[in-house]
Amino acid sequence: MDIHEYQAKEILAGFGVPVPRGGLAYSPEQAGYRARELGGDAWVVKAQIHSGGRGEAGGVKLCRSEEEVRDYAASLFGKSLVTKQTGAAGKDVYRVWVEGASDIRQELYLGFVLDRKTERIMIVASGHGGMEIEDLAEEDPESLRRMVIDPAVGLAEYQARELAFQLGLSGGQIAQMVGILRACYRAYRDLDAMMVEINPLVITGTGELVALDAKMSFDTNALYRRPDVAALRDPSQEDARESVAADNGLAYVGLDGDIGCIINGAGLAMATMDMIKLAGGEPANFLDIGGGASPERVCTAFRTVLSDPNVSVVLVNIFAGINRCDWIAEGVIKAYRELGLSLPVVVRLAGTNVEAGRKLLNASGLPIVAADTLAEAADAAVAARPDTPKAA
Repeated sequence: MDIHEYQAKEILAGFGVPVPRGGLAYSPEQAGYRARELGGDAWVVKAQIHSGGRGEAGGVKLCRSEEEVRDYAASLFGKSLVTKQTGAAGKDVYRVWVEGASDIRQELYLGFVLDRKTERIMIVASGHGGMEIEDLAEEDPESLRRMVIDPAVGLAEYQARELAFQLGLSGGQIAQMVGILRACYRAYRDLDAMMVEINPLVITGTGELVALDAKMSFDTNALYRRPDVAALRDPSQEDARESVAADNGLAYVGLDGDIGCIINGAGLAMATMDMIKLAGGEPANFLDIGGGASPERVCTAFRTVLSDPNVSVVLVNIFAGINRCDWIAEGVIKAYRELGLSLPVVVRLAGTNVEAGRKLLNASGLPIVAADTLAEAADAAVAARPDTPKAA
């Protein structure tokens, strides 16, 4: 789960990371009031969306009067901001963050991520901040510094000092960086985060280190024990289909195709999408229905898949171990009747109670296309698309 910049700053500030003073605004008038409240003669207005690259997309601006703050905020509200990370659809702006302008001498990059190869938290840092990490890795890979943290020990002070030296810091800045690194690590560890990023971490004209931007994401599987973090979720920044799925406990990722997928197991889901592509089709989603799926859960999965108006065919591919094929068949029949389906439905069942499941589908009298193998199911789904030329 991602959160907004202002939320990440509030969290990190609570752990001891220095951040600029700022205020949240939900209207142009409120943005102007925030500028007046902060004082000074220059402010930065930032669109709050779940995406990096906002500056390049026109979502960040330095303003030098309250009127300019109000006018710029007015131009952002309700706007769909398109960045490299949002895709063509963009993300809508419903709130802005106003903070006092900073005197920037140098920009650094600092990130904490999960390195799945070493099964450790890894720090990635660079003396050149202000760029997306992907661009930084491509344009200036030599500037990246990496450090792995032993979970049994945590981030040791000597490690933090070593990284500060590598970034070219000196004097009191080293002590500041040590404090920031250890604070970020505690936030990552204590809140079940998946990523903490400060970009840029700036050195001001007075030599202070300040987190000018911040980004955090969290392990959704741990949100049940982090209610304060879960409360920060903003559904307006999520794919509507994925929001519906999350609310129903389904693992779902929306894609751009038209063949809806209901599958159990992430590996089988990936293989199914590959087979659909190989057969000449485009999957509309990744959906892992999970183990022990009841007929009601299957019906919920159908509702989720069909919430995408682009879906023209539904492909159900189940290899039952914990699941039972007869439960899946009951769910397919239930969905077909309750939802009044008119779309083609292709079902491939294998594993526990497969014969019972096939008998239920055959006895239903519904126009469900049965397939014995994954390849057959993918071919049948592609052939059932309305725009697929039919053989003479």
